[in-house]
Amino acid sequence: MGLTGDQTGPARSRERFLEGGPVETGVRGPILNSWLRCRLLGLSPDQAELPYRDDFDPDSRLVRAAGPVLDQLQNRFSGSRMNIAVTDADGMVLQRRFGDPSLARSLAPIQTVPGFVFAERYGGTNGIGLALAERRPVRVYRAEHFAERAQSNACCAAPIRDQLSGHIVGVLCFGYPYAYEHPDLAGVLGRAVGTIERRLMAQSSARERGLLHAYLDAERLARPTAAGPDGTPEPDGADVPDTLLGPAGLGLDPHDRAVLKERATELISSGRPGTFGVSLPRGGEATLLSRPLTSGTGVDGMVVEAVIGGDGPPPPHPAPDRSAGPVRGLVLVGEPEVGRYAVEARRRLELLAEASTLIGTTLDVGRTARELAETAVPRLADYVTVDLPESVLRGDESAAPGAELHRTVVHGIRDDCPFYPAGQNVELLAGTPHMRCLTSGHAVLEPELAAAAGWIAQNPERARDLLDHGVHSLIVVPLLARGVLLGIASFYRSQDPAPFGDDDTRLARELAARAALSIDNARRYTREHNLALALQRSLLPRGLPEQGAVEVAHRYLPAESGVGGDWFDVIPLSGTRVALLVGDVVGHGLHAAATMGRLRTAARNFAELELAPDELLTHLDNLMVRLDREEGGDEAPGSTGIVGATCLYAVYDPTTRQCTMARAGHLPPALVHPDGRVTFPELPAGPPLGLGGLPFETAEIELPQDSTLVLYTDGLVEDRHRDIDVAFDRLRGVLAHPDRGPEETCRAVMDAMAPEHPGDDIALLVARAHTLPPDRIAAWDLPADPSKVGDLRAAATRRLADWGLDELAFAAELLLSELVTNAIRYGGEPIQVRLIHDRTLICEVSDGSSTAPHLRRAASTDEGGRGLFLVAQLAQAWGTRYTPRGKVIWAECALDAA
Repeated sequence: MGLTGDQTGPARSRERFLEGGPVETGVRGPILNSWLRCRLLGLSPDQAELPYRDDFDPDSRLVRAAGPVLDQLQNRFSGSRMNIAVTDADGMVLQRRFGDPSLARSLAPIQTVPGFVFAERYGGTNGIGLALAERRPVRVYRAEHFAERAQSNACCAAPIRDQLSGHIVGVLCFGYPYAYEHPDLAGVLGRAVGTIERRLMAQSSARERGLLHAYLDAERLARPTAAGPDGTPEPDGADVPDTLLGPAGLGLDPHDRAVLKERATELISSGRPGTFGVSLPRGGEATLLSRPLTSGTGVDGMVVEAVIGGDGPPPPHPAPDRSAGPVRGLVLVGEPEVGRYAVEARRRLELLAEASTLIGTTLDVGRTARELAETAVPRLADYVTVDLPESVLRGDESAAPGAELHRTVVHGIRDDCPFYPAGQNVELLAGTPHMRCLTSGHAVLEPELAAAAGWIAQNPERARDLLDHGVHSLIVVPLLARGVLLGIASFYRSQDPAPFGDDDTRLARELAARAALSIDNARRYTREHNLALALQRSLLPRGLPEQGAVEVAHRYLPAESGVGGDWFDVIPLSGTRVALLVGDVVGHGLHAAATMGRLRTAARNFAELELAPDELLTHLDNLMVRLDREEGGDEAPGSTGIVGATCLYAVYDPTTRQCTMARAGHLPPALVHPDGRVTFPELPAGPPLGLGGLPFETAEIELPQDSTLVLYTDGLVEDRHRDIDVAFDRLRGVLAHPDRGPEETCRAVMDAMAPEHPGDDIALLVARAHTLPPDRIAAWDLPADPSKVGDLRAAATRRLADWGLDELAFAAELLLSELVTNAIRYGGEPIQVRLIHDRTLICEVSDGSSTAPHLRRAASTDEGGRGLFLVAQLAQAWGTRYTPRGKVIWAECALDAA
């Protein structure tokens, strides 16, 4: 803790600070904070006047407890220039001792005479004032003192606490020349403070013993003297009267005795005399008698007695024979102030016990912060604010918590107290209790806000408003978890006139520590949830492809408790057809999201192969089996494997209005008819993906023109809080509005069906079916005769002219010539040619052969093999799809290709 011998660093830093310049990092945090407070208080370094008071009690409890300890310290430091002082809780010196008694004659009165006040607000940075401000042991070296007069000295000081109440009642301070600095001084100081505190505690015990003796004396005087067998009086205490029986002597079990002692403690702390009934846990009733008591030394206290049996309280001194009437026994004797401390200690323990169940009930950062505030109000504080960096709310750690604090929670006994509102960014000034807490990582107590210059300087107008609302005391506690600073919690007191103390600070620190751990858990969960959600969203379609078969809208709502594996897709196919897909991977988290991405990618690839719906599901099923074997097999014992997935795959052809569907354990789609009827087509259920070896079936239905097909995952209708049949009825009612477009339908369904806190992902895909007009389709049946190719080209040219596509006639003729010639030469009948005028010009040639042509590189000596190369150059896309009767070779030309 020491600094360099010449104090060059602190001296230069102090000089710069007084000039308003930046302070070097070599200055310790408590010293710099004290300098800031001194400047805010308007103190001057050359200020020499300290307040003097002569109204102190030279025979106070603290002076009596510290006197022998000071004498021992004076002997220990005999012959040295050590100056030993004891002050009260306000920093006023009560006693002084000197290692060299001659110092008392050579030093100034301010350093020798009791009565001068060294509080920080008067004397600046010094050992006594800093120990009271920091509420812990401190050292101050030469240039670290704010006042010029103390620059040549060093000091160490520690607060003295009342062990019963925990309050600071004084300070023990060693002042000495800097050259006398020694590491053992801190240990000597700590042991001396401990001795003074034990002597204070002994004085409290003596007061209670005096009360007990006063009670016993009164009881003996009130009873007749008992006689022995020979008629002579028994000595005092030989006969224990009923009134001296403790709770154990009343025949009560430990549970009943504990209840009586707890209630007696509350009565003593309240100082209320009277008669009070108590119900005992094991049955029966007891009556507590509470009355004031004064010891022989003038200590005022309370005595509580218990009465067991009888119809009511007995007379003050019943007969000793307990069998003849109610039994009375002493429960507790004590001072009201001591009883109050005991009650407060128990309530603190109860609050800590409850906090373990009240704080951290969710994995939500903001909610956990509010639970901290709700737990503390009003049992610890009247108002609580929680400030967290915005990065913590997003799930990240904060590199500079003080620079991005966000007011997350404001909670209190009233709503009109003028704190910064929730949702506002908070910019803290240096020297404020909040910034001191952030920079030091320790709790900061401001018992009197009216004298807290740093707190007032943050916003003087708002500070005045808070003081006008009765707010008078503050504790700021860091939210620290696993070495990470997550923010700060501020506890304010207004109704209780007593300021916060160290016990309150420890309780606030413990509550904050528990809340910080829950906040950190929520932050980590939020980060992982956001990562999983980002992964899942990156694997879902970012935009739907252009196609004319259906008008599509979609929604995706992730689960609140964890990202799942729901997905959807819209895949344009050849011949103006479109594939619609929804699926759901079992489970949640990154594993489910990654599996979903694999399945969606595989489904798109299989769809590009123009597979039928049942064949596509079979390939996905085989893929799931392989993935499960790879990730959950014996070679990966730590893996959970893939449980399975459900899927619904539909292919819609707008030229025929036929929709072919197959499902793998998925819920059936909803079909909204043009007249408003809503049906759920009966489709073969099929097994979920991942079982392996089981077949899938397809179903084909005709979609009425302008009907709407609705695909969804089970999160939309399945919920533990509602019956699935009720959910389907509700979905039917929401969809029974054929005048709505897909986007409006999505909005209405989510508003009506999505739970407020979804436990599973929801994917929704709404597709309104369109029909391609017949006049945009031209079809010709051809015999396997090459001579008919010319007639086909002529017919196609005329139809293109009718469509206004004369510019595409040359490219279309070449495409049709190559495709039809290949069909005649290598395929088989029946041969059909079809032209479709949609977003592109589609040329299709079907034949009865299942042999597919392949694009290859023709050698310079080859006479053939260049036809498909020509097709690939003229078309923007081409391919082959298989039908139950053969295959179709298709090619698309852009309408602006000419």
